[in-house]
Amino acid sequence: MQTSPDRHEYPAHWEADVVLRDGGTARIRPITVDDADRLVSFYEQVSDESKYYRFFAPYPRLSAKDVHRFTHHDFVDRVGLAATVGGEFIATVRYDRIGPDGTPASAPADEAEVAFLVQDAHQGRGVASALLEHIGAVARERGIRRFAAEVLPANNKMIKVFTDAGYTQKRSFEDGVVRLEFDLEPTDRSLAVQYAREHRAEARSVQRLLAPGSVAVIGAGRTPGGVGRSVLGNIRDAGYRGRLYAVNKALPDGQKELDGVPAHRSVRDIDGPVDLAVVAVPAEHVTEVVTECGEHGVQGLVVVSAGYAESGPEGRERQRALVRHARTYGMRIIGPNAFGIINTSPRVRLNASLAPEVPRPGRIGLFAQSGAIGIALLSRLHRRGGGVTGVTGVSTFVSSGNRADVSGNDVLQYWYEDPDTDVVLMYLESIGNPRKFTRLARRTAAAKPLVVVQGARHGAAPQGHAVRATRLPHATVSALLRQAGVIRVDTITELVDAGLLLARQPLPGGPRVAILGNSESLGLLTYDACLAEGLRPHPPQDLTTAASAADFHTALSRALADDRCDAVVVTAIPAVGEGPVGDAALAEALRSASAAAPSKPVLVVHVELGGLAEALSAAASTAPQATTDDPPQNAPSPRPAAEQLPAAEAPEGAHLIPAYPAAERAVRALGQAVAYAQWRRDAAEPGKVPEYEDINEKGAAALIDGLLARGQGLTLGTDETCDLLGHYGVQVHRALPAPTPDAAAEAARDLGYPVALKATAPHLRHRADLGGVRLDLADEEQLRRSYAELTELFGAPEELRPVVQRMAPRGVDVVVRAVIDPAAGAVLSFGLAGAASQLLGDTAHRLIPVTDREAHSLVRSIRTAPLLFGWRGSAPADTRALEELLLRVSRLVDDHPEVVAVTLEPVVVASHGLSVLGASVRLAHPPARDDLGPRTLPAY
Repeated sequence: MQTSPDRHEYPAHWEADVVLRDGGTARIRPITVDDADRLVSFYEQVSDESKYYRFFAPYPRLSAKDVHRFTHHDFVDRVGLAATVGGEFIATVRYDRIGPDGTPASAPADEAEVAFLVQDAHQGRGVASALLEHIGAVARERGIRRFAAEVLPANNKMIKVFTDAGYTQKRSFEDGVVRLEFDLEPTDRSLAVQYAREHRAEARSVQRLLAPGSVAVIGAGRTPGGVGRSVLGNIRDAGYRGRLYAVNKALPDGQKELDGVPAHRSVRDIDGPVDLAVVAVPAEHVTEVVTECGEHGVQGLVVVSAGYAESGPEGRERQRALVRHARTYGMRIIGPNAFGIINTSPRVRLNASLAPEVPRPGRIGLFAQSGAIGIALLSRLHRRGGGVTGVTGVSTFVSSGNRADVSGNDVLQYWYEDPDTDVVLMYLESIGNPRKFTRLARRTAAAKPLVVVQGARHGAAPQGHAVRATRLPHATVSALLRQAGVIRVDTITELVDAGLLLARQPLPGGPRVAILGNSESLGLLTYDACLAEGLRPHPPQDLTTAASAADFHTALSRALADDRCDAVVVTAIPAVGEGPVGDAALAEALRSASAAAPSKPVLVVHVELGGLAEALSAAASTAPQATTDDPPQNAPSPRPAAEQLPAAEAPEGAHLIPAYPAAERAVRALGQAVAYAQWRRDAAEPGKVPEYEDINEKGAAALIDGLLARGQGLTLGTDETCDLLGHYGVQVHRALPAPTPDAAAEAARDLGYPVALKATAPHLRHRADLGGVRLDLADEEQLRRSYAELTELFGAPEELRPVVQRMAPRGVDVVVRAVIDPAAGAVLSFGLAGAASQLLGDTAHRLIPVTDREAHSLVRSIRTAPLLFGWRGSAPADTRALEELLLRVSRLVDDHPEVVAVTLEPVVVASHGLSVLGASVRLAHPPARDDLGPRTLPAY
């Protein structure tokens, strides 16, 4: 939040939409003088008991003086916020700054009294908790560091709001009143509470969309065809378990049904609640529909209508108005321009999408920002045989379209705790909030695999998407996602390949792979593919083309029983004269052997064995088959699931084995599973951010405050850089300017020989390959000769900007950087110095704060890391000192968000110790941290 220059100016940046505990939304905004009537109306709807708890006495109505006091604020010392739904107040909170004696005060007093009032009908929705987060952020912005609240002992709900918030508190009891005092500085516990509330609220908001008790399709055409009529038919044909309605304002008088579904001219005419509305009317009519839905109490919308941000600036403004309008009524939106949603649970059976067929029930959650990609993913997961695999089931599917409101972050919150989802597959074309996505992905990946493919990697995001600016290249964002446990793949094919393995097989215990099959050549190809993926394959076992199903069973059983094997890849080519019967026998042999050792994954590479892939996937669903529950409403004669999606059935409890048509695809999926399993093991024992006794955090803070007093942002000079880094135990070798040969000689005498002479002009800096550096100059004669050579080669000293520096011990040159990215947050980067590493992009990244385990892995994750560990007989570098340097830089940036950029280049890592030869630091006032502020939905 930015401080307004005028203390009486309306602080529009305090306005925010929030998701409440029950999944609905509310708008939080400052109370103004124009809210007098709303305040009176709100107060009239509050019970006498709630009024008594607020004022400690019977208080049936507000006086004119009260109304004036509660609506006139200076937005500095007196602030009031209201939570609104449908434009009306449902709760209020205010603070009044007080001095040490408890009387009204102004700055520099840093304490305020706070009080809440929540309408009884909205108590229990988490409104007060959300208001506390926002009024706390407002107070911190205005220089208030502590809240005090007086509460009657019987007001347990309000006491719980304060005590559960996670702030550092003091509690006392005097004169029959509980007095609570708490600091407003966020703590680890308060952030954990905030994230937990955010998770529950957002997960619930998605659950209300995916499992509605009633659905209305608005825009269902009177004649067959069209988007709305298609969606209506898809919901009906899927056997939706709830109440279904068709809505079309052009229905003739007297028409009560449409395709056997109750039909109405307006959602207002529906007798009973509507949980979800699918909107399929032209964009120009959507506003009217949203108003009707909001007034009827609809909880959420799926807007399949197009003509929004994807169509240009006018559509983008229409999209913003749509979101603002829907949130006014507490509704969340999937879309616009959405393909729809699917929930295969036998308790729901919802196909509110344009997909004509419902995927079989299963354990895969599927999210796609693109409708076309969503169709492709559903098709591949639905298809049986003849390809990568047979059918693997889907638990839920969301195609968000322009994702104007509900995004992948929201759906991740839902899938994290969804018992019906074991694996999450996501196709993303943009990541609106990378910092939050990374946080949620890390938590989700610790419980279930998360596989992501990102489109538009090398260009702008689709027009319909609102995306935060980022300075990080796509490769860096991908590296940060992998650090969070995300399985990053490059294509839709790889997304499905990895998802099928993770959905059907256990995670491998390590990289050791056994290979067996009836083709020596296919086995060798698989062996080579394993090496390319960094796996450790055993020599392939050739069973010969004469191998029978029993031979495969014996070989697979033996491989799975081997303690030196973590996974098995079976290769198979067709035998002469074999047909479907042979395929079925082989599939059963492999399945039975695999079932006897369920802790190790098995994959099959098949060539021209479509029957084998189908047989292996015969028990297509990864969830229980269709139940025999009562038929749903509005579906007089629904087709059973088995009839809709015919498939051969395997024995109950059969072990499903994924089959791939190419060795490279199978092994790549296995390699991703191995890496993910290792990440899971590492995440189970997280590292720690070490404490260093020589770090002077307060001294660094004082220096930063003094430097920032000069202006908004600045790059520090050499002395200031050295001073700041020195507070964190990072010592930089001094480089003395040498504008003349005599100055260079004097500098060398001060530093002591041997020295280095360097040109620091921008085009020569850190470019030893261009000849702008002279090393190991042992005396003044060599120094003056080198000075003359540099000026002769590159120009006058004022162009070269030469400096003299004491020689550091020989070692490996590396670069350490830290930067605050507006979207991703603080990022620490590491790589070897030199043009070759820059050309290859051989740089590794970690999110700050970095733990000791992360620093250890960071040093070893670049391709040129062997140079640090004694490559080709060279002396190993002191990687322990390097890791400590990385941790100290991470601590500096994490402790002081004003440090927005740090570069240490070069850092020479010797056999014992290291030398920082160059450093630069940039300071700026800290950017806004929405992950530390109150919960809020993206602004529109």
